[in-house]
Amino acid sequence: MSVTLHPTPQHPEPVAAPAARLALKTDGPSRGLLDGAWWPRSRDLLSELPALTDVLDPLWGRITRIAVNPKYWPIIPRQVPVDGHVVKVGWFTPEIDPHKLLLLSYGTGRWDLLIIPPETGAESAARLMAAASDYDGPPLTASALIAADGARHGVAATGDPLDPDEAWLHEGGASSVSVPATELPGPLSRASRLIVGM
Repeated sequence: MSVTLHPTPQHPEPVAAPAARLALKTDGPSRGLLDGAWWPRSRDLLSELPALTDVLDPLWGRITRIAVNPKYWPIIPRQVPVDGHVVKVGWFTPEIDPHKLLLLSYGTGRWDLLIIPPETGAESAARLMAAASDYDGPPLTASALIAADGARHGVAATGDPLDPDEAWLHEGGASSVSVPATELPGPLSRASRLIVGM
């Protein structure tokens, strides 16, 4: 009689999902129109939202609802299962800036985050995260902040140079938002900011 031995199957080690790329205001009551910035890796809320809530739930209380503008999200699920609970998702076209994420924590509060497009270059993303999480500002909407950064640095949010028509618009060829240089801070090392996943 012969015996055939089968090797024990190797179980792959579980791989942890990458942390959310996030910059938040941390001290005192929020001032300005944004509470920070989120730089998702894709436009898939089902895969991106769990990493975001993993960071935010311990800081802000359990996130129970979010709302987005559907302009940049190809699929908007009604609910997203996250660690231990479900986040309900709503979408509103005219009421929410296309570059903003509204988060609600039941009984705790509301927060507004700038959504930096996933394809944004690292330098632009770092500038936008710093500006959105600056304690004193910015006094700009999410889309105006992205446009101002593009105008100031001559690049679209993706890091690509602006085409001639876009550059003309941003250099004064048409009505645009202008932002003093002091409202777009550079370094990410201020104490009033929490940076995760960078």
